[in-house]
Amino acid sequence: MNQATTSKITKYPITKENNKAGDIDNDLVMLQQQSIFEDRKICLPFAAQSNVMSTIKKLAIFCGSKKGNNPLYEQDAKELALLLTQKKVELIYGGGRNGLMGVVADTVMKGGGIVRGVIPQVLKEWEHQHENISELLVVDDMHIRKRKLYELCDAAIILPGGFGTLDELFEILTWNQLSIHDKKIFIMNSGGFYNHLIGHIKLCNEEGFLYGELNDLLTIISVPGELAAYI
Repeated sequence: MNQATTSKITKYPITKENNKAGDIDNDLVMLQQQSIFEDRKICLPFAAQSNVMSTIKKLAIFCGSKKGNNPLYEQDAKELALLLTQKKVELIYGGGRNGLMGVVADTVMKGGGIVRGVIPQVLKEWEHQHENISELLVVDDMHIRKRKLYELCDAAIILPGGFGTLDELFEILTWNQLSIHDKKIFIMNSGGFYNHLIGHIKLCNEEGFLYGELNDLLTIISVPGELAAYI
């Protein structure tokens, strides 16, 4: 199968003038005009987007820049990426080529899919930016990276990872809880990796610290195939 279009790297500096609530959507429309995907609308504002997206066409994957010790983590990452190519779902991810991040990006590209990466300047060397994906956006900082990743996607899934992955999980969960968006959030609990975390989240709920129903905030899956029902 032919590989998708070669990488385009776009630098997206955040200035004092444009770093404010609501600015990302207008800036992304500007980026759309430069994009290799000119026939695709990149995003809508948080509030509008969730109302018009009936199925998942663009999935954000948050995962480790290392592969971890259990081979199952890499296996599940590959199977998930293959599912995306089969279902023609675009991959939105952190733009690195190491670890599970590289696994999912490489697998989707080899399957002829579309991969968009977003990486901050500070992590270009740490995570080693991936230059063989469909499109790579280089942004100024971690905060804007997370905002842009989540604006580009219809839903997000969390694979095994470290502090950065957990940071991304809890920030988007907070946005969900505060009704900034209502995009679906999945946790891929490969080999029980997130058992303790899921247990603690349930404890937070039982002790009255969470708003809304826990099942509305998170969907837990154990194997990649379970995601097929949602895409």
